[in-house]
Amino acid sequence: MLIFKKVADLQSWIAHERAGGRSIGFAPTMGALHDGHMELIRLSRRDGHRSVASIFVNPTQFNDLKDLEKYPRTPEKDIALLHDTGCDALFMPSVEEVYPQGQELTISLDFRQLDEVMEGVYRPGHFIGMATVVHRLLDIVRPQSLYMGQKDFQQLTIVRDMIRQIQMPIELVMCPTVREPDGLAMSSRNMRLSPEMRAVAPVIYQTLGWARTAMQHQPASVIQEEAMVRLRQAGLRPEYFDIVDGISLLPVEHWEESDFIVACTAAFAGEVRLIDNLVFKNF
Repeated sequence: MLIFKKVADLQSWIAHERAGGRSIGFAPTMGALHDGHMELIRLSRRDGHRSVASIFVNPTQFNDLKDLEKYPRTPEKDIALLHDTGCDALFMPSVEEVYPQGQELTISLDFRQLDEVMEGVYRPGHFIGMATVVHRLLDIVRPQSLYMGQKDFQQLTIVRDMIRQIQMPIELVMCPTVREPDGLAMSSRNMRLSPEMRAVAPVIYQTLGWARTAMQHQPASVIQEEAMVRLRQAGLRPEYFDIVDGISLLPVEHWEESDFIVACTAAFAGEVRLIDNLVFKNF
């Protein structure tokens, strides 16, 4: 596996690969990697691409500087995992390399309600920072396929909309959430959970599963209220539990209203904020 820190060096390698008739699959990450990230690489390789990953803790998508400071960084472990999974190239740029001084790279798009609901309510400015860095990385790598995990469903939806609006010739591949044996969605933040909160956290997935069954017989507003109660009773501090259309992210009240229904939730387990989602229905 090759490791690049400069845009020019990475682009030179990519150009050489393309000249040899090879396509590029890209998985952007912020490091502290786990098997969910490795699945992105596996899927890229399965699809026949030369696989490129990036590790860049993007400062512009953290609305809380303390969260940025606490974000786990494990570069040696990350490199070993990517190498063992068969990643071809790793891009580990500095902030200055991604955001050169004097260049205005902030993306300006109208995402309508996509960036205003759920995470947008609790993390103002997050999605503009996220969309900006993803756009910047796609402009650097110019992959044929972009691999992103389902766990960050709202993020993935916004990236899909950005690709549509800018008409980028990139296929977005949604990779299913990879979970621990007890159902907890794999996340870089899980390593910060206390033993007590780690034991409680699987209730999030259990509640999503209960809600999927319940919605076939009850309206979403009733289910959402009960889900919040279940999360609180388990010792979590939920922020939201929303049942939405998987494209528009607008609320869905009844099972028959949409062909693509997703429940998304965020809850604090102690001081660690966890997000998860579950597709209830997909066309």
